[in-house]
Amino acid sequence: MITSQNITRHELIGMDVLVSGAANPLHRGLSGRIIDETKHMIAIQTVQGIKQVPKMHSRFRTRLPDGTFVEIDGSALTLAPEKRINLHEKKRIP
Repeated sequence: MITSQNITRHELIGMDVLVSGAANPLHRGLSGRIIDETKHMIAIQTVQGIKQVPKMHSRFRTRLPDGTFVEIDGSALTLAPEKRINLHEKKRIP
């Protein structure tokens, strides 16, 4: 189950997102669905097309399945998605 405490360890592709803060003023306020993610970038399908937003120096707001909103600091996402998920699994192994 995705919660505000573990969202950085979950798959983000498919989630609706709002860029609530960004170093680049053109990225602030972008909203749409996350369609791809790399170590440094998030690709968002917007009504204006696909926009690439760097994770560093950006903040993302999304709604969790339980209806609560969560704000994510993009710097917490700066690992490749598969490494972020695997890092959590390795820590759980005694």
